Amino acid sequence: MKTFMANAQTVERKWYVVDASGKKLGRLASQVASILRGKHKPTFTPHCDTGDFVIVINCDKVELTGKKLEQKLYRRHTGYVGGLKEIPYSKLMEEKSDFAVYEAVRRMLPKNALGRAQIKKLRVYKGSEHEHAAQQPQELKF
Repeated sequence: MKTFMANAQTVERKWYVVDASGKKLGRLASQVASILRGKHKPTFTPHCDTGDFVIVINCDKVELTGKKLEQKLYRRHTGYVGGLKEIPYSKLMEEKSDFAVYEAVRRMLPKNALGRAQIKKLRVYKGSEHEHAAQQPQELKF
């Protein structure tokens, strides 16, 4: 019996819509990252991008547990000496909630060329409207 190995030509991709309203940020991000990687498929191959496309809507209604909204910080560095920038998640969720969801998913993917290819299959929108009706996405419930 031969072991099945997926490659780019044999992968069938689907489109899924995930409604993020009322969901916890970390749990949502880990489940979306799993779908982007293709771990939900029986043809999952670790070295090949076998994942599906995911559209996340209503990301402005995502929740953080405990005191994370006040205490958690989004940190980035400019590259210069003393260039650490910190933004509280309360401000980040008000202004750029789509970026917060995108970053949470991106940081759960592999940190290599495969992860960069997989994150390109993620679309995040603040409202309930998206522009991918032509792909006929299926609703996905977690």
